[in-house]
Amino acid sequence: RGLGDVYKRQVERSGLSRKDTERALAAALESITSALAAGDRVQLVGFGTFETKDREARTGRNPSTGEPMEIPAARLPVFKAGKALKDMVAR
Repeated sequence: RGLGDVYKRQVERSGLSRKDTERALAAALESITSALAAGDRVQLVGFGTFETKDREARTGRNPSTGEPMEIPAARLPVFKAGKALKDMVAR
C-alpha cells in the first residue's frame, strides 16, 4: 500500500477534503522531520517515539570485493513503536 491508500482512509475518517488531508499529513511529517534534524525526540502517545541515534564509524566489507572499507559515523532516525501500536499489529 502506498501513501494514496493512507490519504484515502484519512479522508474517509476525518471528513476533510483530500487536499486538506494531504496538507495536514505533510505538515505533521515536516514537523517530525524538523524536530529530528534539530536533535529533538518526538513522542506520539499510543503510537510511538521518533528520535535519532548516533552510530560510530566502523570497518565493514565491500560486498562485491570483500575488501575492508571504512563506514563513516552517522546520525540516523529511529522509531520505537508504542504499546498500543504493538498491540494493534499483534491482533
